[in-house]
Amino acid sequence: MKLTRDARLYLAVAGSAVVVYIGALWNRFALDDGPIIALNPLVQDPSGVWRVFVHPYWPPAFGGQLYRPLAVATYAIDAQLGGPAWFHLVNLLWHAGASVAVATLARRWAGERSALIAGLLFAVHPVHVEAVANVAGRAELMAALFSMLAVYAALIRGSVGWSAAALALGVLSKENAVVVPALVVWGWLAGLARPGRRGALAFAISWAVLGAAYVALRTAVLRHSTGFLELAPVFDGAGPVAIRLTAIAAFTDVARLLVLPFTLRADYSPAERTLVTSVADGRLLLGLACVAAWAALLVWAWRRGRMLEVFALGWIAIALFPGASLVVAVGVLFAGRALYLPLAGVVIALAA
Repeated sequence: MKLTRDARLYLAVAGSAVVVYIGALWNRFALDDGPIIALNPLVQDPSGVWRVFVHPYWPPAFGGQLYRPLAVATYAIDAQLGGPAWFHLVNLLWHAGASVAVATLARRWAGERSALIAGLLFAVHPVHVEAVANVAGRAELMAALFSMLAVYAALIRGSVGWSAAALALGVLSKENAVVVPALVVWGWLAGLARPGRRGALAFAISWAVLGAAYVALRTAVLRHSTGFLELAPVFDGAGPVAIRLTAIAAFTDVARLLVLPFTLRADYSPAERTLVTSVADGRLLLGLACVAAWAALLVWAWRRGRMLEVFALGWIAIALFPGASLVVAVGVLFAGRALYLPLAGVVIALAA
């Protein structure tokens, strides 16, 4: 049977995503894989597939206030099917799916050539190593894939139901999928879709209902947790102003990792990235320069009517926001895994 051009395109993207990361199959469990997978009784028990929905993400011994049951449910399924190599293979498949989703979005908005460029860039980008090669990074892969499916359903298909379903799966995989409504609204503002008043109201109602259900479920599960929300070590003892200055300074590293990822880390220690306490600190000025460069590109694209680039540039900022510590300080100053979904905006902008 002869494959269509679209099928060949998506197979090329998926195949590249698997080939460049295939070395991960020889990895064992590492870092967070220990407590979340290897030492987690829920994962090792077949009944954990459904029991995880009433348990926090981190096992009780490790505390924490996170709720990602769908990701843990996939680990429980994997544990019944194979060892570490199987877990890593499933991660590769999730990454391949996310890469195809990027290509599909670009294909719909910018054509076949742009789809191939965007899909391949996303598939092989080095910054994905932490998310793809570490099994615990699967939550990032799943949340990103479901987020892109939710955006596709909303902006391309105009389907409230399918978009809401994908969003639900996304937030049950990892919290950063909550950016989907903002991405959809930004797409409307960029003119990629025009839902009309009734359509927009239907989406808003679906988001409100889904949000209320998610908050209620999350609160019910985590209310008895003895853990706490851990801050990034660099924020230890810091005031609110210093935290925000440090977060802005971190945009330099974000830009470097997205555009020129020559040096990667599995973890950035507090000694490598210290607190910024002065507005005259050079690191803050570099971070502000990165923000200014992004804003200049956004204005340039908007003035020239290049609305796909406008949307893609906005995507980067929206996807980065939940973990940027600009409003609420989080447990990591920055990390390669946190750039998985934002990179989709980068490659779509470049391809367009």
